[in-house]
Amino acid sequence: MIDVDKRKAVFVLHEQGMGVREISRRLQMGRNTVRRIIAAGGEMPRATRSDKQRIDAELLKEVYEQCDGRAQRVHEKLVEERGIEVTYSTLTRMLREEGISTPPTSRCDQKPDEPGAEMQHDTTVYQVELGGTLTRLVASVLYMRYSKRRYLKFSRFFTRFKMKCFLHEALTFWGYTAPLCIIDNTNLARLRGSGANAVIVPEMAAFSKQYGFDFLCHALNHPNRKAGNERSFYTVETNFLPGRTFQSLEDINAQAFDWATVRMENKAQSKARIIPAKAFEHECAYLIELPPHLPAPYRPHRRGTDQYGYASFEANYYWVPGTKREDVTILEYSDKLKIYLARQCLAEYPLPPDGVKNEKFAPPGEPKPPHNPNNRKKPTKQEEKRLRDIDPIVSSYLDFALKPKGIQRHQFLRRLLALSRQMTPALFIKTIERALRYRVDSLDTLRNIARISLTESDLILPVADIDETFRARDTYLEGRLTDPPDFSAYDQMLNEQQDTEERDSTDE
Repeated sequence: MIDVDKRKAVFVLHEQGMGVREISRRLQMGRNTVRRIIAAGGEMPRATRSDKQRIDAELLKEVYEQCDGRAQRVHEKLVEERGIEVTYSTLTRMLREEGISTPPTSRCDQKPDEPGAEMQHDTTVYQVELGGTLTRLVASVLYMRYSKRRYLKFSRFFTRFKMKCFLHEALTFWGYTAPLCIIDNTNLARLRGSGANAVIVPEMAAFSKQYGFDFLCHALNHPNRKAGNERSFYTVETNFLPGRTFQSLEDINAQAFDWATVRMENKAQSKARIIPAKAFEHECAYLIELPPHLPAPYRPHRRGTDQYGYASFEANYYWVPGTKREDVTILEYSDKLKIYLARQCLAEYPLPPDGVKNEKFAPPGEPKPPHNPNNRKKPTKQEEKRLRDIDPIVSSYLDFALKPKGIQRHQFLRRLLALSRQMTPALFIKTIERALRYRVDSLDTLRNIARISLTESDLILPVADIDETFRARDTYLEGRLTDPPDFSAYDQMLNEQQDTEERDSTDE
């Protein structure tokens, strides 16, 4: 195969008046080859496939629709019913060329940057170190395309409710919204279809209508349609996350808010050196201004009230004012909870920090409830810490024995701590050391080991201090003069049991 450059050289020499024989001698090519290149104008010839068999496109389309788009079944019907001998690979190529199996796709058009035209939203997952622990977090970014303005927030998971809360928080902070929000084909907002034909979930369509914008999914495999948002994630990876330390989810969100709304707002963006804060002032005239006091999205939860007046939510317990045990409705907002009974708000609580579990909360300014919730969990962190502080041998034994989780683990720790208080530290350590050597995790066996250790060693139990004056106490003297207990009822039970056994032996 002669490459393109050599073909162009042949044609240029021919146009300059050089003969075919001289061109053939200089370029080391056959004369017939030179003539064919000159006849083609120096262009590369197009490879044309001469198929031995052609199948009518209408027939292919008809059989393809009958088989619900299953190419393998189309091949079987053509061979068995129509008598058309065609290989499967040739059939699939024909279906592609005719645009039957794979509809032709168009390139993504480049949209001009127009003020107030659109905003873009997307999420991505990062592994971020929070307080020394590597944690999976979902980063969500809302991006104004024209002014390059961003709003960034992290969460442990991202649901449809989280998406509504994030958009409400970002848009109410800006006070304006664009008429169009470009998203990918996420099932959080898309019900079915894809791209411009996607049908939005009615819940999300009603939500966006309150703010005056519409969701639009970009075409499949066209993420560049929201390239500004994709570039924002790259900026987060290269500018926000490196060189910063985060202690908690609240800490990383506080730093992300300052980074996105203060630092990046006044920093020149893109090659045009656009400052988002100034560009947004110009864009506000083209955006939709949000009404004041726009209600925040919430999610209702039905909960019961236990006998001590608490309602549980997300592994925490909240005091319900009043004296009755009635079912209440808890409205979950992005940053708070409201407890309602018969359309009356009884209490409002801020959401606890991330990771807070098994805690009880009461309304501020009111007396603290006297009781704990009914189903409040009883962790054993303090018991485990006290046991590990006794000796390193005990800590090693706990690493071996604490394999079961849940209630078995907690019962084991409580009973082991109680056992440690029933003997001297030296005897307890010796017992645990022997149990670790023989891989024993039964508390009854530990007691037996302790008894054996007492008989086999010179361990002396401490003498209990007894106050000998107890005999002179009024309570002791009063109890000493009481009537002796009557055990006649037990004697009668023993006699009846003996008579029954004798009758049974006689019958045998």
